[in-house]
This record gives sequence, C-alpha cells and structure tokens, in this order.
Amino acid sequence: MKTLKVYTDGACSGNPGPGGWAAVLLYAGAQKEISGSAPDTTNNRMELLAVIEGLKAVKPQPGLKIEVLSDSAYIINAVNQKWLTGWQQNGWRTADKGEVKNKDLWTQIIELNNRLSPTYIKVKGHADDPYNNRADELAVAATKKK
Repeated sequence: MKTLKVYTDGACSGNPGPGGWAAVLLYAGAQKEISGSAPDTTNNRMELLAVIEGLKAVKPQPGLKIEVLSDSAYIINAVNQKWLTGWQQNGWRTADKGEVKNKDLWTQIIELNNRLSPTYIKVKGHADDPYNNRADELAVAATKKK
C-alpha cells in the first residue's frame, strides 16, 4: 500500500491576529508545499485550515493510505480521542456544555475524513522532524503575507 504523508501546521501573530497555514505533502519521493493566510484569525483556525487544505490537495486513488501529521494536540485529540464524535452527538457542545469553536472548519474535516479515511499522527513540534519544521516555516511566513 502506498502512503501519502500530509504534514500540517498553523501559525498566528497574536491570537487573534494575522495567521498562516501550511501543508507539506510527500508521496513517492515527491514533495508539494502549499500555504495561505488570513488577516484576522486564531492559531486553532489556522491549524484546522492547514489540515483541510492539505487533504483537499490529495488526489484519491485505490490503495492509497493517507497520514496527517500534526503537532497540534487540538487536532490529534479531537480525531483520535473521538472528541469530534462526542461533539456531534451532543449537538456541537463540549463536555462542559459550551459551544464547540470552529464548527465550520470541523465539519469540513469530518467530510474529508469520511471521503479519504486518513490516519492522524501526533508529531513533536519544533523538534527534529524536517517536514514538520518546514510546515512551520511556511505557516509563519504566511502570517506576514498581505
């Protein structure tokens, strides 16, 4: 089975403030980098948008395994610890009955997950993973774009 890796990261200069997102896609020895920005946003929204745009860039094919690699505990825990499932079952309310933030982006991730069935993997941020570091560089650079 072939594996496509999607490294994602989001950044924000201030929170809220100008933000950037990035994804580094790796497949069969090829590397593709994408990034974008938003003028007034939060770090969590940029983390989510990085996953969304990274997964949107995937061209599905039979037998393709997709891995999303992120240093965001927010993303990884929401998927792997089934927070997303609980939020949906509770009418988009958190365990403490608060409204789930970024529902508009989470619903897009749910749709992409249903279509592509990616696996989510936590990586340590600002460590020795060159692709995670590259995604971070791109996201930070995007915060400075107008």
